[in-house]
Amino acid sequence: MTAAVRRARETEPADALPLGPPHRNATLTALNETHDPQLRSWVASANTQGNDFPIQNLPFGAFSRAHSQEAFRVGVAIGDQILDLTAAYASGAFNGSDDALAATQACCVPTLNALMDLGPSAWSALRLALSRALRLGAPEQALLAPCLLPQDQAEFAVPARIGDYTDFYTSVHHATNIGKLLRPDNPLLPNYKWMPIGYHGRSSSIGVSGQAVRRPISQVMRPGVSAPELAASARLDYELEVGVYLGRGNALGEPIALDQAEQHVFGLCLFNDWSARDVQGWEYQPLGPFLSKNFASTVSPWVITLEALAPYRQAWTRAEGDPQPLPYLDSTALRCQGAINIALEVYLQSAAMRDQGLPPHRVSHSNFRDAYWTVSQMVAHHTVGGCNLQSGDLLGSGTQSGAAADEAGSLMELSLGGKQPLSLPSGETRTFLEDGDTVVFRGHCQANGAARIGFGEVRGTVLPARSLTA
Repeated sequence: MTAAVRRARETEPADALPLGPPHRNATLTALNETHDPQLRSWVASANTQGNDFPIQNLPFGAFSRAHSQEAFRVGVAIGDQILDLTAAYASGAFNGSDDALAATQACCVPTLNALMDLGPSAWSALRLALSRALRLGAPEQALLAPCLLPQDQAEFAVPARIGDYTDFYTSVHHATNIGKLLRPDNPLLPNYKWMPIGYHGRSSSIGVSGQAVRRPISQVMRPGVSAPELAASARLDYELEVGVYLGRGNALGEPIALDQAEQHVFGLCLFNDWSARDVQGWEYQPLGPFLSKNFASTVSPWVITLEALAPYRQAWTRAEGDPQPLPYLDSTALRCQGAINIALEVYLQSAAMRDQGLPPHRVSHSNFRDAYWTVSQMVAHHTVGGCNLQSGDLLGSGTQSGAAADEAGSLMELSLGGKQPLSLPSGETRTFLEDGDTVVFRGHCQANGAARIGFGEVRGTVLPARSLTA
């Protein structure tokens, strides 16, 4: 660290900058100077209106230089650039706070697991150090400018080594919509409003945005026949979800209490849990999804920390006529700010649209604040029986749908099970995904008195099924 940088850091108090929105309940992530909406960065692109990665965001991911033999390494998105944290550590820019130094050193590896395992104090210290070093006028600019790489010159990897993956079912609107299609007389099963429903998925087939998804093959039972057949899925679908990356884990047999749950959550991402609906309809009873889900899931490259999401917290409520949560799933802090306002969008682009130069077409939108079960409730319920979570584990929120028809987070809902086709700008229609279709999810957060931050996007393209005769 240069003498000028050291003097600047020693004379600048932690609360030197005014806060934007008021300070929140300290039992969940509090606001601090990194959230100040007036902050600007010396990385010019971070200051442009509508940019997903202003200085108030600072999400983490794993990248390498495209078309190179370089190893993947941890970086931070700032504007249209990536700050290479291995290079930043070597520059000496973060030799101040012990926590920040340890956290930066933990980023000099290919994945986020080591950083995730350090816990919230280290995450927050690194975020503060990054915020200060990337601010307009920061003396660290000379050291860090050579550590930047344009995002369009990078390729990305799944940000963490995901040991285990659990998919939940937290949208009551999605659960009801699907239930009406499958069980018109009994759409919502009685346990749904009492506990977060989930199943253990397959982590090995989780890929990063840009993933090519081959249409899966499995047993399907066609309508009106008496025996199943091995065939390519004809009802391939997407599921608009939010992914939850776990940070520091818990010991086997020791549950995580609700109000401590977010201390074990590193951050959130966008998540597409591809689904073969015809396969699912035949296999899901009595044990639930299997081959209909395990062929592919796709995460966005960037992990948005819970601290970055603090300004967008909202009250979480349960309708008066619904069962109120059991005590281990309820608290004052949860009621005050357990929900997170994340606007979500789904776009679809067919091969014909790409050929015609047509951009992806928005087919639906929803918001994560409408989830029936929250992030902390998912973690608390997952561990109440003693299950041990580990750093890098991923939880899927389940499909996020709203109450309105255009807020459905899957084609299964939008097309009413294939009975109501969607129209695309190319003149094509869709009930389920066709080969060559590209699905894009986007998400962002906005609130009065806070900067707009985004999640980037997660995209994937459908490839034809392999030959059954090969």
